[in-house]
Amino acid sequence: MKVQLQRLDDAFQFEAKSEEGNSVIFDIAPEQGGKGKGIRPMQSLLMALGGCSAVDIIIILKKQKQEITDFRIEIDGEREKEKEPALWQDVHVIYHLDGTIEPEKAKRAVQLSMEKYCSVAATLEKADAKITWEVRVNGNLIS
Repeated sequence: MKVQLQRLDDAFQFEAKSEEGNSVIFDIAPEQGGKGKGIRPMQSLLMALGGCSAVDIIIILKKQKQEITDFRIEIDGEREKEKEPALWQDVHVIYHLDGTIEPEKAKRAVQLSMEKYCSVAATLEKADAKITWEVRVNGNLIS
């Protein structure tokens, strides 16, 4: 797997491209010297966690004949304080699924993704990030 980054301005904005030509713009916050016109690199890790687990969950639920009409993920992360590099320390993920979905199947799909299949979750955990999650099906918290 290869990616390329190309600097776009005289500060910190870059366009990252995959081998297939898909792209994302990176930048840093203005208070750090950037222009705030792109995703911060550490934000992209949280986004990757959501994307990775979403794929797993959809695959699992489709195999179980569950009908997903809407799927949204919220991720909140806290980085280490006063450390360089400042790694992700605590990450909380909320999965919002709507449709004709058996709640226990949704919960199990998330558990399988986060504990077995999602490479991004495994990567973050190897860096000592504590990842917690919750599942809501049709607005109801599944415990």
